[in-house]
Amino acid sequence: MNSPRRYSFVDRLLTQADQSLRTLVPGAAHANRPSPSQHMANVPMDEPERQHIAGLMRINHTGEVCAQALYQGQALTAKLPDVRTKMERAAAEEIDHLAWCAQRLSELNSQPSVLNPLFYGLSFGMGAAAGLISDRVSLGFVAATEQLVERHLDDHLAELPEEDIKSRAILEQMRMDEIEHGAQALEAGGMVFPEPVKAAMTLLSSLMTKATYRI
Repeated sequence: MNSPRRYSFVDRLLTQADQSLRTLVPGAAHANRPSPSQHMANVPMDEPERQHIAGLMRINHTGEVCAQALYQGQALTAKLPDVRTKMERAAAEEIDHLAWCAQRLSELNSQPSVLNPLFYGLSFGMGAAAGLISDRVSLGFVAATEQLVERHLDDHLAELPEEDIKSRAILEQMRMDEIEHGAQALEAGGMVFPEPVKAAMTLLSSLMTKATYRI
């Protein structure tokens, strides 16, 4: 029986570069699952409402760009092969969210944030640094991040107009997936971050949401 191929650090670095381009280039991300909203009809909305919904979906799209970067950075520096595999699997599942949000933005005649490359770079660096410290910290960072995303999704679901069933279907499925990813990270041995660290993450997240709502 052939043993699994072992990839060198350079091999993984080249793979990450390819994944980075797929994350940041519009239209390059392809979902493995169909969008939860694919069979739902668009509803009429006025211009301020459309712009507000587009702003929310742009925030969520950037959040998924950051999630990709975080997982890819952690996979690059993870010490244990099984942790690296978990990160790569989570990144693949999050691609669905990225593609769904991009599609919804297109339907709303809007576009992703121009700040995505900046936030990608910052998130990748944080993920790689967490992986260098320890796999336990890396997994804990995933859990804390997913909990933060879950709260954002709750807020956005509360802000969406009731008639916008397409955006709602996407965000509800994303919320379920994020809860599962966070729980899996803790079950795999992730540490529970102290409240001051979570507060700092919340502050950074708030800056991201304010910046990407309009641009």
